[in-house]
Amino acid sequence: MPLSRAFFAIVRRDLLLALRRRSEIANPLLFFVLVISLFPLGLGARPQLLQAIAPGIIWVSALLAALLSLDSLFRSDFDDGSLEQMLLSPHPTSVLVLAKITAHWLVTGLPLLLIAPLLAVFLGMPQAAIGVLLLTLLLGTPVLSLVGAIGVALTVGLRRGGMILSLLVLPLYVPVLIFAGNAVAMASLGLPITAQINILIALLLLALVLAPWPAAAALKMSVN
Repeated sequence: MPLSRAFFAIVRRDLLLALRRRSEIANPLLFFVLVISLFPLGLGARPQLLQAIAPGIIWVSALLAALLSLDSLFRSDFDDGSLEQMLLSPHPTSVLVLAKITAHWLVTGLPLLLIAPLLAVFLGMPQAAIGVLLLTLLLGTPVLSLVGAIGVALTVGLRRGGMILSLLVLPLYVPVLIFAGNAVAMASLGLPITAQINILIALLLLALVLAPWPAAAALKMSVN
């Protein structure tokens, strides 16, 4: 089987499995919506404050929702033995890992991207900043999946690796959170955001190139 066909076969398989287990799609999305909805209730009728902190609220919620969904990236494959078959494949493991990360982002990151504009309007975010918010989510959420895959690969063999996973990946998520949130906040004030967007693009390219290899190596160590 050609490598490109194997890549898309894994993506298709993971998407079909996610559709059969709809909780994998619904849980992060509901968590994202609920966390953002609670802030107006907690802060009260203070629209100016909500508008000011809306970028941080949305991005912190997206980060936590991504973290919530990470454990499912390799867990089911590890439990049913299909992960071992993937590692024994003649194709490069890093490419197959990238296929699983792609499917994971389509299941968890893309729904957040689609619903974020409604929540931004709910928080009173200026219209000019909503487009920037979508751009930062488009650039940043794949980085969360790529970096998180390394942590999941290291902890997939542990029965209770959720806490360790959080400790491993949360510090690595901080740069994305800082630059993405700052870009949306600057756009709300009408200030230039070229530097922040360029940094997010650089982070995405670095993660796309570098993350699959350590994730593949960590999976081999975890399985062995």
